[in-house]
Amino acid sequence: MKYPILYSFRRCPYAMRARMTLSYSGIIYEHREILLKNRPKDLYDISQKGTVPVLRIKESNILDESLDIMKWALKTSDDDNWYKEDITNQDTFISGNDNNFKSKLDKYKYHIRNPELSFEEHRINVIEFLKKYDYILKTQKYLINDKISLADIAIFPFIRQCANVDLLWFKPSFPNLDKWLENFKNSNLFKTIMTKFPIWEKENNKIIINKSA
Repeated sequence: MKYPILYSFRRCPYAMRARMTLSYSGIIYEHREILLKNRPKDLYDISQKGTVPVLRIKESNILDESLDIMKWALKTSDDDNWYKEDITNQDTFISGNDNNFKSKLDKYKYHIRNPELSFEEHRINVIEFLKKYDYILKTQKYLINDKISLADIAIFPFIRQCANVDLLWFKPSFPNLDKWLENFKNSNLFKTIMTKFPIWEKENNKIIINKSA
């Protein structure tokens, strides 16, 4: 294999943040878009979890956690110091998102499947995180300081998901967080990684990302 291979799904927030970091770091890789309802055997061959993203760096070097992919990319290139300052603070933010907020977000987003609480009660459970972020962003541009960090990129796709449940409620309720969200949504970095690709099949031509023409 000439380049690392990324198995991805366009709308998966974990895959989004991995693709954003790979793009930022200028990593050249082969993109394989899959359908979660029809996952290819090749994916299970290298990661029994069968989840995305999975990055095959070399034949025997497999990363199947998005955060590991992001940190690997930043070790390769991190010109704007996304993960060189306030690392402990960043890790705390990311852990809170991945281990706590995400589960509450899923229940809020799919509240019909989780009738143990009302929609309003599920919303209350995500509000505590949104309020915290909104308060922080009242006095600085990004979550850690006035520069983009890994924490911003790691958390952004999940805030995007949360906002999309009810944008009419989200926008006026969390104006600072909404401004931060819109900044990322309208960025070239995000727009670039949201390109639609055909579903990967072995017969397809390879899709190489970040390679100069």
